[in-house]
Amino acid sequence: MAAANLGVVFQGSVTTNFNSDSSFQKSFLKTQKIGFCDKPWARFSQLELKSNTTISRYQSIVCMSVPQAVAKAKVTVSPLDLEDATEPPLNLHKPKEPYTATIVSVERLVGLKAPGETCHIVIDHGGNVPYWEGQSYGVIPPGENPKKPGAPHNVRLYSIASTRYGDSFNGKTASLCVRRAVYYDPETGKEDPSKNGVCSNFLCDSKPGDKVKITGPSGKIMLLPEEDPNATHIMIATGTGVAPFRGYLRRMFMESGPKYKFNGLAWLFLGVANSDSLLYDDEFSKYLADYPDNFRFDRALSREQKNKNGGKMYVQDKIEEYSDEIFKMLDKGAHIYFCGLKGMMPGIQETLKRVAEERGESWDQKLSQLKKNKQWHVEVY
Repeated sequence: MAAANLGVVFQGSVTTNFNSDSSFQKSFLKTQKIGFCDKPWARFSQLELKSNTTISRYQSIVCMSVPQAVAKAKVTVSPLDLEDATEPPLNLHKPKEPYTATIVSVERLVGLKAPGETCHIVIDHGGNVPYWEGQSYGVIPPGENPKKPGAPHNVRLYSIASTRYGDSFNGKTASLCVRRAVYYDPETGKEDPSKNGVCSNFLCDSKPGDKVKITGPSGKIMLLPEEDPNATHIMIATGTGVAPFRGYLRRMFMESGPKYKFNGLAWLFLGVANSDSLLYDDEFSKYLADYPDNFRFDRALSREQKNKNGGKMYVQDKIEEYSDEIFKMLDKGAHIYFCGLKGMMPGIQETLKRVAEERGESWDQKLSQLKKNKQWHVEVY
């Protein structure tokens, strides 16, 4: 598509114009129920674009032309009473009585060269399943549990990838970042659909208007501490583990909330296979450009970058590269978060232990102190 531009009015009288190449065009504006036709890998069939004149009730496709975005404009959110609770909502909907929500949109996040498919899924909960940043939803896929005939499938947990206001900023949606689990027979190399992930494939194949049963919200370990707006937050993710950090960063840098006025440092380390596998890269790059004093972003691309020893670059290699800074930040009270596949932690722990010993410290004692101070946050699966 040729350069498409759009003028958007938000936050009272502030008018912001977006160029088709801007990161907000791809990430922020689509959350305002506006889509752009500039992603060759976007699954527009998921948006129910049945004809040139039929458009999904949830999505509008806009193709126009205007100037560059005004930097640092933030979005007004509502309802503001979502800020009033002193404790996070927990298990409002249990597995035996899940809430039936509605799929708003499903969008492929990765490029064609990414190994596997990862989707951004927006779910309309109508304000009936409120949550805080860092919490998770449970999803019960349709069908029968093969191990328990007559019973529903087990709940699958997914970290929420949006703030409490959702991608529409109205407190009625939640977003999930889901990688489609596909099984390939090691002997034949062919896909075996009978062993594919039931829930991830259900979510990635969903269409706007489809119903989805959700439970929760659950979890407290990954909640974003907001008592000190000047705090340092070090976030380490592999793949879809970036989900809760997207929520943190939107709250810090995109939304104009009434209470949380972040002025500290957020430092994100994201490990993926290659450039095509990067998730929400446009959003994060926008924050980097607009808030260079408050945001740092380091990517570890295992199939494209080399570590200092000539091996593949993983997040633990990036941690080691900046270990002196990281340890000094931790000594000053920084929070450190880990989210992603369970297999990420042994390598990270080994790296942190080696660095601590090189500094003449006991890692076991340091880790114990970090946990005692509630600076250490881990959610792996």
